[in-house]
Amino acid sequence: MAEFETTVCRARFLLPLADPDPGLRVEDGYVLAKGELLAEVGAYTAEIGRGLVDRFGSRLGVVTRGGIVSARSLVEGETLEGGETQAPIPCLNGALLPAFVKAHGHDHEQLLIGIAKDEPLTSWLDHAVNPFTGFLNHRKRELEREFGCPPHFIVYRMARLCDIHYGITSSMVHHCNHNKYHLEEIARVNEAAGTTMIVAVGGQDRNYVAELLDSPEEAVERMNVSLRIGGLRHTSFCPGPDQLFSNSRKVLMPLKAWARKQGTLFHTHSSEEPRTTRWFGEEVEPGRTPVEYAEEIGILDRETVLAHQVNCGARDIEILARTGTKVVHNPLANTILGSGMPPLMEMLGAGIDVAISTDGSGSADNQNILAAARLAAQYQKAFHQDATLLPSVELLGMITRVPAGILRMNQGELAPGRQADWVVVGLERPNMVPTRLDNVMENLVWAADGSEIDFVVARGRLLKAGGRVLSFRDGTRPDEILESARRLSERFARYRETAPELKGTGSHR
Repeated sequence: MAEFETTVCRARFLLPLADPDPGLRVEDGYVLAKGELLAEVGAYTAEIGRGLVDRFGSRLGVVTRGGIVSARSLVEGETLEGGETQAPIPCLNGALLPAFVKAHGHDHEQLLIGIAKDEPLTSWLDHAVNPFTGFLNHRKRELEREFGCPPHFIVYRMARLCDIHYGITSSMVHHCNHNKYHLEEIARVNEAAGTTMIVAVGGQDRNYVAELLDSPEEAVERMNVSLRIGGLRHTSFCPGPDQLFSNSRKVLMPLKAWARKQGTLFHTHSSEEPRTTRWFGEEVEPGRTPVEYAEEIGILDRETVLAHQVNCGARDIEILARTGTKVVHNPLANTILGSGMPPLMEMLGAGIDVAISTDGSGSADNQNILAAARLAAQYQKAFHQDATLLPSVELLGMITRVPAGILRMNQGELAPGRQADWVVVGLERPNMVPTRLDNVMENLVWAADGSEIDFVVARGRLLKAGGRVLSFRDGTRPDEILESARRLSERFARYRETAPELKGTGSHR
């Protein structure tokens, strides 16, 4: 697929989700990207289209149903896919909006869909995540000979493929368990995929599988090593100690000091599962909730991002609001694991920044972030018996502009100067008909099933066209990724049949 220095995309509806009016809906709108940034966003007219062609000529790429083509070829009457000619800029039958931003996920879980279901968090970690990451680590050389590449590449490529499929172009990936030893692998895959990623580097020094325990010196040195990985344009690193229950102040405090010195975020799981949260206050840090513990040791501030925070009391909410700590809500995983749901409306009412995310596919079983937003709203509307809560424009903001703000990324809304990341959600499928200007936002949340995303653009580069994810920058094809993932999953299934059971994470003792 040819790349152009300037790219234009026109669609039936444009939803910028941008200040000063995030609820703005434009009929027949367009975006223009110059390089990696947006240059123009607004309502389309034929005059604008002709002006773009006159200004940029053959340097202007146009997003069409078949991919990106030269604007000059359209004007000269070359035939598009389907035998039609549309000049100067064809209009896609879809809704054009910012690409989705995932503030919490786990790329190493992508092959764990359907494994160790119907179990609570800590036993699921010991029966799914820890065995799988251990399998990749312990059998690395054997698997590399069999597949012709490090097995971690297969897992991380599959995760990138799934994110792009669902319109996610930017993320913070919590890279924990045995994966903390494979920072360069995930960075190289992300660079090839063309997505933007913050890798939160995991670690633990207590209440976890013994072979994974770190000393404070090892945890800090791992962060120093991340700074020496060269050639990265779209990937960065921050401390991501796995859980507050699995990290003592001896590790958490120097890692937070490292984050402050380097100017990075700090990310960890907190108060995710009721039994573990109760056990934390009884045995791990007696008399304290995880949030009270975190405040006591000085690791909460505006650059700290807590995943889950499901079991959250009024005192916790007050601390989070006062310190400016951010929260990422993961409703798919929280319900599937039986962890519960956080007091979301109370958090928002207190002024806490809350993003909606998917978590890893091992617990959520997919990366359908629209489904996550819908579930978050359904629960709160039902629990509070108030249908007015979390309208569609707010939900869409919680998977675009809000997480972009939390992650300090220049995206999440369509406006000049923002990163050129957008999606076009197709409107031709039966479940999306009828879609009009007055119900387009609502249909994205309540009618879409997540598979309607036809086009995905990241940093001005087309990653998905006509419903198909394109090859990565390094030439890796989606069909190759899928086949390797199937084979590796089968190898792990055979390994599980004879592998010893793990038992040592959190309250699963």
